[in-house]
Amino acid sequence: QVQLVESGGGLVQSGGSLRLSCVASGSISRLNSMGWYRQAPGKERERVAIKLSTGMVNVADTVKGRFTISRDNAKNTVTLQMNSLKPEDTAVYYCYLRSGIDYWGQGSQVTVSS
Repeated sequence: QVQLVESGGGLVQSGGSLRLSCVASGSISRLNSMGWYRQAPGKERERVAIKLSTGMVNVADTVKGRFTISRDNAKNTVTLQMNSLKPEDTAVYYCYLRSGIDYWGQGSQVTVSS
């Protein structure tokens, strides 16, 4: 059974920074992708950033240059460093793992005040 446990998030003023972390445990394929999605109220869940175990990275245009995703494959952790946050970044952020099937974290609230 695979579990994803998130930490981080919170409330920050516009222009501030936050960091999200996620640890995956269980039976995980060596070839996998980990990353982050987010869902704002009334909107569909959208991909923020994904990093494959091979090193390939995909970052949404809306956060490119502001958010950085990093991974530690040996520890099955993924981190999202979020800088220059904007009110429109307010959402619940979900850790994501694809290892055969998709797994999701519990969600972390990120609120950016103007």
